[in-house]
Amino acid sequence: MNLKKIRIEKGYSVPALSKLSGVPVRTIENIEKRGQGTIANAIRLADALKVSLDELCRDNAADQPTDCPPLPELVP
Repeated sequence: MNLKKIRIEKGYSVPALSKLSGVPVRTIENIEKRGQGTIANAIRLADALKVSLDELCRDNAADQPTDCPPLPELVP
């Protein structure tokens, strides 16, 4: 999870992000340390940081699923 990186890039302290997101300080610290948390907290944090869940949760492009079929092309 990219929480700490994104939080720092956006200039938020843990207490400030906690106040903005409604996620307790201790929970944010645990997520940053362990790299995992609940989907409800991830949604709150992503919304507060104005990023997508993908940006918050995926570590890199290698985490993208490879077994999904390609999307069909839209023809006007």
